[in-house]
Amino acid sequence: MGQEIERKFLVANDGWRIGATSSSLLRQGYLSSNAKATVRVRSKNDEQGVLTLKGKTEGISRSEYEYEIPIEDARELLAMAEPLVLEKRRYIVPFGGLIWEVDVFEGRHAGLVIAEVELDSEDQAVQLPDWVGVEVSADERYFNASLARSDGVPK
Repeated sequence: MGQEIERKFLVANDGWRIGATSSSLLRQGYLSSNAKATVRVRSKNDEQGVLTLKGKTEGISRSEYEYEIPIEDARELLAMAEPLVLEKRRYIVPFGGLIWEVDVFEGRHAGLVIAEVELDSEDQAVQLPDWVGVEVSADERYFNASLARSDGVPK
C-alpha cells in the first residue's frame, strides 16, 4: 500500500527562496472528495499528468496511490474538475536532510504560501527552518481539496 506521511506549515517569510533548487507550475483538480477518499488530477508544467487517489487522513498519514497519465488526459480531466481547480508554483527546498516543497498559490488563493515535508514515519524528528510558521497539518481548511472548494485564503 502506498502511504503519505506529511507535515504542513504556513510560511512565515521568504527565507526559503535562497535555498530553492527548482520549481514547477502545478494545476490540480478534484474529481471527487469525501470523508473516505479524494481523487485528484494534476498537470505539471503542462507536460506531465498524474492521477492520484488519497485515503482518509489519520494524524499526518494517509494512503496514497499515484499514476502517470498522458497530459492530454490530464487536461481533459482538469476541465471536468472545474471549478475545483487550484494553481500553484511548487518550489523544491532542501533543508535539514529533507526535501521541503513550498507551494505559492495563484489565482483566487494568491498570497497563500504553504510548506510541506514528507516523512518516513509519524514520529520522525524534523528540523524546522526559520521560515516556517504555524503548523496546519491537521487543519482541514489547508487541505488542497478544501482549498479547491473555497473562494480564497482561509482566515
